[in-house]
Amino acid sequence: MLRAALDSRAINASLTQYWRVSVVELTSSTQSDLIELVTRGSAQAGDVVVADYQSSGRGRLTRTFEAAPGTALLCSFYIRPTRNKDDWGWIPLIAGVCVAQSLPGVDPRVKWPNDILVNEKKISGLIAQVVNDGVVIGIGINVGMQSSELPVPHATSLAIEGTVNISRNELLINLLNTFETNFTAWDQGNDHIQAIYRDFSATLGQSVEVHYPDGRVESGTAVSISPSGELVLADGVHVLAADIIHLR
Repeated sequence: MLRAALDSRAINASLTQYWRVSVVELTSSTQSDLIELVTRGSAQAGDVVVADYQSSGRGRLTRTFEAAPGTALLCSFYIRPTRNKDDWGWIPLIAGVCVAQSLPGVDPRVKWPNDILVNEKKISGLIAQVVNDGVVIGIGINVGMQSSELPVPHATSLAIEGTVNISRNELLINLLNTFETNFTAWDQGNDHIQAIYRDFSATLGQSVEVHYPDGRVESGTAVSISPSGELVLADGVHVLAADIIHLR
C-alpha cells in the first residue's frame, strides 16, 4: 500500500478547492518545476506538483533529496501569504509541524527548523523558497523505503517504523488539509501554531552545535524560537540559517 501509484483524481477529490494537484511520473525536481511556473506567472496559490520520482531533488542548505521510484512522497506547493513578510520565517516551521501531524503510527519530532525525526532518525525534510510575492515549499517524506534503500544511515521511513496501512495519496491529502488549516489561521494572525511547534520540538532545551554555511561553529543551549522563526540560544544568539547538531 505504501508504494501504491499516485492518483491525482483521487487526491483532488479529497481536498478543498484551494488545492490543485498535478502528478508527474518523472522530473528533475518538483521544486524547480514549480518555481519556474511561478516565475513565468503560470502558477496560482494552491498549485501542487507531486512526482513518483525526481532525479535532482533539492533540500535545505544545497543538499539533495534522493529516493527510489515509488518509495517517497515528493511534492512542492505554492502559497501566497498576506501576513507581513517579517513573519514569513515561520512558514517553513509551520510546514514542518504539518508534516509531523500528518504521519500516522509514529512519534515524530521536529528538529529545528523543519527536519522530521522518528526515533532520532530523519524521515522527512523540506525547503521553503520565496518566489515573487509567494513561497514555494518542497517536501520529501520517506514512505515505503526499506533499509537498503535509505539515502543515509541516519534516515528512516514509515515502512521501517511499522506504518504500512497508508498510501502516498492519503498521506498527501492529510498533509495538504493540515497545512491549509494551520496556515490559514496563522495568515489571519493566529499564532497558536507556535505552541504546537514547541510541543513537537526535538531541539528546544537541548545542547546544540550550530554549523553555519560559512564554516563557523558555535555551541549553546536552544531555549526558544523568535517571532521570525529563528532559533534562540541561551546566550542570546539568534540562528537564522545553519545546520543544527544535537549534543548528547
